[in-house]
Amino acid sequence: MDTPRTASARTGAGPGPLLAAVECLEQSPQADGLIEAVRRAVRAVPLGPVRDLLHGRPLGHPAHPLLVQVPIGTWLSASVLDLVPGRRAGARLLIGAGLAAAAPAAAAGWADWAELPPEQARTGLVHALGNSLAVALYARSFVVRCRGRGGRMPAFAGLATVGAAGALGGHLAFRQAAGANHAEQVPHLVSEGWHRIGPVADFPVGGAGRARVDGVDLLVVRESGGTVRVLADRCSHMAGPLSEGKIMDGCVRCPWHGSVFRLTDGWNVMGPATAPQPAFDTRIVDGQVEVSLHRSHRREAPPTPEAAA
Repeated sequence: MDTPRTASARTGAGPGPLLAAVECLEQSPQADGLIEAVRRAVRAVPLGPVRDLLHGRPLGHPAHPLLVQVPIGTWLSASVLDLVPGRRAGARLLIGAGLAAAAPAAAAGWADWAELPPEQARTGLVHALGNSLAVALYARSFVVRCRGRGGRMPAFAGLATVGAAGALGGHLAFRQAAGANHAEQVPHLVSEGWHRIGPVADFPVGGAGRARVDGVDLLVVRESGGTVRVLADRCSHMAGPLSEGKIMDGCVRCPWHGSVFRLTDGWNVMGPATAPQPAFDTRIVDGQVEVSLHRSHRREAPPTPEAAA
């Protein structure tokens, strides 16, 4: 009897036309020049600490997916009221509220987009353009309604457009892992207990050393007082190599997008990373550095298929 996997292999089943088109978009470099210009413009805006708020660092995850719920929800509700006689005033109010809420949602989205790698940035640009078209359609609907006329058709078109753009945003978040914590797997990979990673003399004082435990790359920093600090090497934002970053003031700055993590506990003191970096307790035994995953980062092991059965 064929399983779904063998049946798929035998029939040559693959991605449908929609998914194939999105994957083609990811690999198409035609807009890279425009993307780089817009990226520089977004990064140049002097936002200061507001940029971390837009990234969602205080929340511990990106703010954009949360903020977009308001305009999408109000616009969907307005469409429902448009189907009910005598509810035009309520629909207009909801469309106006959605337009107002779209501004901070868009600002958060652009702040995140400016730190994405090329494949994700290409998808994100089309996602943003689709949302911009939806905003324009709803703005047109709102103006027409304020003049006492219809306005339902541009609103319905706007809802369809924001739905399509939202589907592309889902692909960006869940298929391409934009905004995901790229260090979440570390606590599930590193086994409990102490692990020897090498002689203390192998790690330079004040510099960035590297080690590996249970398949996980580590950043090792030996301080002048003899204390050894260890973090997971791959940045939680986009898996950049922290061991190639700059060590300064008890922190390490990611060389890819500038996220800053505290060496003592991995806390992300500056974005765009929204999740802290897995940190390790350390000790020196017989001249050898040993590490154990810090208790705040430990996770339960996922159940095995045998246990689930």
